[in-house]
Amino acid sequence: MKMNKSYVSLVSAALLGLSFVAGASAADIDKLAGSCVNCHGKDGASAEIDVPNIGGLSAEYFSGAMNAYKSKTRPCVETKIRSGDKKGTKTDMCQVAKDIGEADVKLLAKHFSEKKFVRTAQKFDAALAKKGQGIHDKQCEKCHSEGATLASDDAGILAGQKMGYLKEQTEFFLAGKRPYAEKKMKEKLEGLDKAGIEALVQYYGSIK
Repeated sequence: MKMNKSYVSLVSAALLGLSFVAGASAADIDKLAGSCVNCHGKDGASAEIDVPNIGGLSAEYFSGAMNAYKSKTRPCVETKIRSGDKKGTKTDMCQVAKDIGEADVKLLAKHFSEKKFVRTAQKFDAALAKKGQGIHDKQCEKCHSEGATLASDDAGILAGQKMGYLKEQTEFFLAGKRPYAEKKMKEKLEGLDKAGIEALVQYYGSIK
């Protein structure tokens, strides 16, 4: 089938246009990621004990979290911006996410997924951590494989994540404030007592 020149030109222009848009967006990623970095630190490795590390999370998990904040299906805890022009002012993830479009969410997800997940050095109870490892191996390993160290599970990285954040999010799950990704997770988490949950948190916090 013979295509006329104008059709070919139109298709070429469209393809080139898409490339230019993608290139321009990539060039602006540092500016786009600025609001994230102001709390979550350079490359998503937070130095703040109460702010989770986001660098190295899978793009799918990151996008899912952002969309959950946009739809307010995840709790949005008020916090202070840690650096930048708005340092000290209060915000929350719902406020941060609401004005970020779908295309930019994907760009941010790709950007942070390409960073290294930096595990936080934390004080932990060795005996509880050992107990928590046993619970993890029995209850959690299937979805959070290799000790919850893999981004490719698309289930977040729990190993080396901030223990305070893990405790907070666990409380949200148990209180029905954050939806479970899987029905089995609900059954397993709600089947643990407080001591078991604390042991799990200590285990994840012990991984360096």
